[in-house]
Amino acid sequence: MASSVDPDSPRFLRQRVLAGFGADGQRALAGATVLVIGAGGVGSAVIPALAAAGVGTIAIIDDDTVEASNLSRQTIHGVADIGRPKVDSAADAVARLSPDTVVVRHSVRFAEKNSFELLLDANLLIDCSDNIATRYIANDAAEIRGIPMVWGSASRYNGQVGVAWDEKGVDYRDLFPEQADDDGSLSCELVGVLPTVCVVIGAMMANEAIKLITGIGAPLIGRVVSFDALSGTTREISYARNPDGPRPGSLEERTAIREPDPDLAVTPTKLAQLLAGPTTAGIHETPPLLLDVREASEASFVSLPGSVLIPLGQLPDRLAELDSLLPSRNASIVVYCHHGVRSARALELLENAGFTRVRHLTGGIDAWRVQVDPEMAAY
Repeated sequence: MASSVDPDSPRFLRQRVLAGFGADGQRALAGATVLVIGAGGVGSAVIPALAAAGVGTIAIIDDDTVEASNLSRQTIHGVADIGRPKVDSAADAVARLSPDTVVVRHSVRFAEKNSFELLLDANLLIDCSDNIATRYIANDAAEIRGIPMVWGSASRYNGQVGVAWDEKGVDYRDLFPEQADDDGSLSCELVGVLPTVCVVIGAMMANEAIKLITGIGAPLIGRVVSFDALSGTTREISYARNPDGPRPGSLEERTAIREPDPDLAVTPTKLAQLLAGPTTAGIHETPPLLLDVREASEASFVSLPGSVLIPLGQLPDRLAELDSLLPSRNASIVVYCHHGVRSARALELLENAGFTRVRHLTGGIDAWRVQVDPEMAAY
């Protein structure tokens, strides 16, 4: 459903007259799709601010329901909403502020298995979750999609705000390379949070989102702002990417090509030769079956011609389908995914199932785009 937010509406007059903002900035907001993870305390400040500013489409992810203990800080919900899904009451609040804003409701938990599909249409990701594991998943998903992520947290009397954008040189793993164990010891339920901290942090996050969408100002890339409610002060922390190699657990580290075994891996250039026919030595090799183990949403965006799609999670249950496409389990197969992580897992699975000539594409379809087909769409 397309947004019908009118950037020329009198509602936005005070924004359009801002120097450097103007009609172009308002049109950018109206055309934007923002995905917000979490409709809790921080999300309760972010979501209405985006709607009021004129963002055209807001997708909200939250699998929780409203409880009475939420209401002091999660002001997007009311007493009448207790027991309702938070995505529903948040959508109602947006409708009251901006009826023309499209709200997409995802009453699910943001997780690795659905992160890419949920981000497919988004220009910007905003992480308002209170879960450290979710933040790392969100960071990596935004990196794969090539979009910025605004993140924030609020606990006790303090909060933090930052922007992660791999394409600009830094992301969340550059600030915190190692994911700490999340034992819940700092959850709001146990240590509490001053409601106004959520409001301040949420407003700052919405501010960063507006800057990123419209191009005004200097986003918090490589910088974190920390807010102390007890002293009423803020301080800034700067950080940068370590130039000495991949960060622990990063997409770069997980997809690094480390002298692949030629019996198990094939480079994009070599695969292009195999698909074309004879090898340089004049020996004819039957082109391999291309097996795409990404999700359907990824394949619909871009894929290698002639490939068979069986997502990695479905592969164990669809081996018979693969058998029907091959003369035997000794036939040549090349598995690929986005960056080479899932395909390596698929290779091991197929070998254990008795397929004897399986290789995977090093660097995935993204490496194919760089080395073989620069005109291919990137994601």
